[in-house]
Amino acid sequence: MNSEVISVRTGSRRAVHDLTDQASQFVRERGDGLLHLFVPHATAGLAIIETGAGSDDDLLAALEDLLPADGRWLHRHGTPGHGRDHVMPALVPPYATVPVLAGRLALGTWQSICLVDLNVDNPVRQVRLSFLTG
Repeated sequence: MNSEVISVRTGSRRAVHDLTDQASQFVRERGDGLLHLFVPHATAGLAIIETGAGSDDDLLAALEDLLPADGRWLHRHGTPGHGRDHVMPALVPPYATVPVLAGRLALGTWQSICLVDLNVDNPVRQVRLSFLTG
């Protein structure tokens, strides 16, 4: 199988959810190629960042500074400030591509693949993992 969809429970609060282990399992024993990840949601994105040392919380704080959950947004259904959730994928895109060498993700030492979700109205997300070869 060259593609699969995983479900991620982000809950009812802003989240940076590390997908690196699931992505590593998916590419294991696949050889050389590219892992492409895609989130089919209008209010979530994917980032490759360091996690566990505060960078994930820093990302959420930076997005909160750039995109405050207040009444300025024209898109107004859902939780107050939800319009910012629809703008976020312009800054944190809904896709990422990572090289795979000999069945292993070719990430840097401190890099992790993360789902970024500011939308507290949607507690479960889908992520499509696709393995591409030349």
